[in-house]
Amino acid sequence: MTKTARLLADLIALPSVNPAFLPARHRHAGEGRVAEFLAAVAAGAGLEVEFQQVAPHRPNLIARLSPTGRATQRVLLAPHLDTVNVASEAQFTPRRKHDRLYGRGACDTKGCVAAMLSALCALARSKSRPKQTEIVFAGLIDEENSQLGSRALAASGLRADLAIVGEPTRLQVITAHKGSLWLQLETYGKAAHGASPHLGRNAVHEMARVVDLLETDYAAQLRRRHRLLGAATVSVGTICGGSQPNIVPDRCSISVDRRTLPGETETTVRREITALLREEKLQAKVTSLKSHACWPLETNPKLPLVRRFLRSVGQARPAGIHYFCDASILSQGDIPSVVFGPGDIAQAHTADEWISLRSLERGKDFLVGFLKSLP
Repeated sequence: MTKTARLLADLIALPSVNPAFLPARHRHAGEGRVAEFLAAVAAGAGLEVEFQQVAPHRPNLIARLSPTGRATQRVLLAPHLDTVNVASEAQFTPRRKHDRLYGRGACDTKGCVAAMLSALCALARSKSRPKQTEIVFAGLIDEENSQLGSRALAASGLRADLAIVGEPTRLQVITAHKGSLWLQLETYGKAAHGASPHLGRNAVHEMARVVDLLETDYAAQLRRRHRLLGAATVSVGTICGGSQPNIVPDRCSISVDRRTLPGETETTVRREITALLREEKLQAKVTSLKSHACWPLETNPKLPLVRRFLRSVGQARPAGIHYFCDASILSQGDIPSVVFGPGDIAQAHTADEWISLRSLERGKDFLVGFLKSLP
């Protein structure tokens, strides 16, 4: 295996499951082990290393390559260190089969971590280090849950002229992605004995009409299309109502996933859903299920560094993705951001998660080429 592939295998073997998906103090929880391991790798290549403490035992890792002269711009490489949970501990054992390396995080996004840090270490060891561009590797925590890592980095005051956020994009440069809005809708009725349902008002029945409205008429209304992202979407993910068969339920709730396009906000979405319910004479309370906003991303592809990156990977025009990631958070922090990395999102979060080693190596080579082209 190449150095990049061996680094990825070592990362897979270090569990860094987001604590949100595990019991308290679980031995596989947190990004600390991976951050410390990567810090040693970065320091061994001569990079300046520091930790940004975000949560207990959960630091962002910051590794810097200074230019040979006075820095006039900064490029940020920003993959995330956390993964989702596993169905079996065997998923923490890296396994190679032909061109594929299997294991939790191989694709999402320890493959990006390995490619990005390997590229930066290779640049640090070469004689063609940029003269005016500082390059910063930022291994971020908590992307899979609340994006605490990218939010902390954006709030820290660190600024960059371009952030390349690591996600499995099949080596496409992504300049736009959808936002993620989770809503809860609640209907209320009147409890009654099941033998006398006419004396009550069934909240589940009311919610059934709400669900049908969202999945049909409302979904059909989301026709405004973005040139890279297509249409916005709505999906009812959970429903909960009632306590037992012989009681008319007085409350029912659903959770709704609404993927937003650039220009849409939680306020506008809640307003349009409330207006539609009112038109159909339905009553439901609408609240947010997320503690932090997850905005859509749209970065101008004509920005000089974005154009340079597109050219360096041989891509004629930018692309978009439907999922949400840290790029949006950094962009809201005044850091122009794109998304890029080896692997395919179709393998992310699966029981047999894998990455193509050819894609991994090409991703590293693309990044080395781009970084070497910087002034």
